[in-house]
Amino acid sequence: MDSTAYGIVHFFPGGTKEQYEASLAAVHPGKGLLPEGQIFHAAGPSAGGWTVMAVHDSKESWEKFRDGILLPRMQAGIEGGFSSPPEETVIDLYQVLP
Repeated sequence: MDSTAYGIVHFFPGGTKEQYEASLAAVHPGKGLLPEGQIFHAAGPSAGGWTVMAVHDSKESWEKFRDGILLPRMQAGIEGGFSSPPEETVIDLYQVLP
């Protein structure tokens, strides 16, 4: 299936599950719910920190979420959340399978 989906991988050096949970609670619409346009979300511990992966239905929906919700809330400071910006990798996805 061809797709215009857009993938984002964030690596937070030294990040923890607790920081992730605090950050997620501040930027997602509710427990188990995804922001508008996001079609996949996964996260877990990785070598040296915490990694978050998301797929949006388009680059535009990612930018709307990033600029309207994610960045403003992270820049304002999230109590117990990640203390520094992530290392970011973005991917124009060719294919997304269920």
